[in-house]
Amino acid sequence: MKVKDETFQHYFYFIQERMNIFWKRYDGLQSNFTKDKILAQHKFTNVYRAQDRVSQYLINKVIYNQTEKFTEQDILLRILIFKIFNNIATWEFLERNVGTIRVSNFDTNRMSLLLKQRIIDQPIFNGAYMMTGSHHKYNMYSSKHEKWLKMVEHEFLKEKRVDKIIQAGSLEEIFNILSECSFLGGFLAYQYTVDFNYSEVINFDENNFVKAGIGSIRGIKKCFTQIGKYTFEDCIRYTQDNFSAYQVKYGFTEFKNLFGREPKLIDLQNCFCETDKYLRVKMPELVIDNTRIKQKFSAPKSAIDFLFPPKWGINDQIKQCTTKNSTELILF
Repeated sequence: MKVKDETFQHYFYFIQERMNIFWKRYDGLQSNFTKDKILAQHKFTNVYRAQDRVSQYLINKVIYNQTEKFTEQDILLRILIFKIFNNIATWEFLERNVGTIRVSNFDTNRMSLLLKQRIIDQPIFNGAYMMTGSHHKYNMYSSKHEKWLKMVEHEFLKEKRVDKIIQAGSLEEIFNILSECSFLGGFLAYQYTVDFNYSEVINFDENNFVKAGIGSIRGIKKCFTQIGKYTFEDCIRYTQDNFSAYQVKYGFTEFKNLFGREPKLIDLQNCFCETDKYLRVKMPELVIDNTRIKQKFSAPKSAIDFLFPPKWGINDQIKQCTTKNSTELILF
């Protein structure tokens, strides 16, 4: 494989500048986060997937909220239901109306009826992910949300995939188990695998497995050439293996990581997707499928304190920094 320096350098620029924006917000700045007009005007995710608002809610409120009350199966079900909709308001609506979501009270008919009424007034799905997969087995159900809930009931719970995941020996094995589900394509199977791994139920090194999504592949195609026998996943691993060397080569050595945690494969995968978006504006002549960024940046409506999986060992540093800076943490 061979990198394209004229574009690959923007990958490392994005990572450094996007983290600079995060740290400025963390330090209490309310405006003037960056001089880069593209980053200032358009919406980009954080460098670390777990920094983003929805992931933070998942970790704080869905996974590590009174975990002593839940079985391992409960925790994985809660993660999956939350991530299917990927919408905080939808999750809170369901928990208000059906009670705390767990295996013992998982009633797809009741949830479907409630969501049927809610969707009249507001969307229940987050538009961040395209919900792919084969739904032909569930064509007897009229609504998208009912199909998904029935698929969870039958394929995740009744067919015992949840137990297979608990017993799995690697992230790749979990990915393969999820990929067997008719409602999950490869991208979502990988994303949900990483979400499960935020919990204490699953505990594997995130650097042991990666799956490139469609957006990431577009970014890789813009940054690499002559891939030949190598896969897109190989390109992500190559980037991680040579991360420091390319930072030095391109002059982006001011990158400040997340409380000592270096980016993992999932983070680097996501950053290729964000670099693709960035280059659509920066270098519009590089036409690979999408040609524009759909979402504009808007300041978050509320400030949030955040938490990372305790097994990462960085939460104590966050508390110390929060005290030092005497400010709420604002993520976007």
